Amino acid sequence: MRYQRYGIAAIMALVIMTTVLTGCGSGKQSKLVEGKTNVVTSFYPLYFLAQQIGGDQANVINLIPAGVEPHDWSPKSQDLETASNAQLFLYNGAGFEGWTDDFLEGLRKDSKLVTKEGSEGIKLIEADGTDEHEHEDHDGKDAGGHHDPHTWVSPKSMKIMAANVLAGLSSVDPEHQAEYEANYKQLESKLTALDDEYTAKLGAAPKKDIVVSHNAFGYLARDYGLRQVSIMGLSPDAEPKAQDLLKIAKFVKENGVKYIFFEELVSDELARTLAREADAETLVLNPVEGLTPDQEKNGDDYFSLMNANLQNLLQALQ
Repeated sequence: MRYQRYGIAAIMALVIMTTVLTGCGSGKQSKLVEGKTNVVTSFYPLYFLAQQIGGDQANVINLIPAGVEPHDWSPKSQDLETASNAQLFLYNGAGFEGWTDDFLEGLRKDSKLVTKEGSEGIKLIEADGTDEHEHEDHDGKDAGGHHDPHTWVSPKSMKIMAANVLAGLSSVDPEHQAEYEANYKQLESKLTALDDEYTAKLGAAPKKDIVVSHNAFGYLARDYGLRQVSIMGLSPDAEPKAQDLLKIAKFVKENGVKYIFFEELVSDELARTLAREADAETLVLNPVEGLTPDQEKNGDDYFSLMNANLQNLLQALQ
């Protein structure tokens, strides 16, 4: 069969040579603002939620700048100083940020920073043994059976994260709780509409299999009845094994998969090579870890990226 004759050695070389360019964040480094609730976030989805819910009363600072891989980022002394003077720190948890334990221990002794875990209350997915990537949870211990941390890629999970952000803001600034709740209700309504659209349209799609470059869509697949097959592991720089690539090529052919998804912020060479050899095409499926500079200029946000994801999913699942 043709999938057994394609250039696995060449593909493995691509894996090793690929430079991961995953960006994360708003692309802007903010400063503390007196008279507002200063919120520090660990990456873009929480930055977006905090801005939407915090509104005029919150000054939101995203730690990870654009162009930096969030799985491997580590804070600097300036980040510690900023957080030490802020009121609220929002992080995803579920093993996404391996640096939080040391970070919080490094805060100034007189810091009154309150922490809130965005993924709290979400039923976490245990990572498949073949896709395990070493993550740690927020207390520095191994994250159980290696959890999939990519909670925000499902609108259902994002609704729970929004409620956690509301709780965090209300706890540090109860004076403006009513305003936060009003902002939250507007956001929650939009997330519910997005969830409903995903449920209806993906539920009606004739196919359910998605082949992706990075194992970041487990929650989306679980919540909307899809099956995810990934080239990479939970981290976009995890290296697949040659036998795994052969299995994926076989899966693509045997299941009539027409598209292999890649990410805009990560090299697409591996996905494109696999697609070529398996007679498939490629499409973007964005894990929404951050915005590109062009997306920022265009005014893109979580909703526009997730709407684009839905359209590409529907095209691939026909």
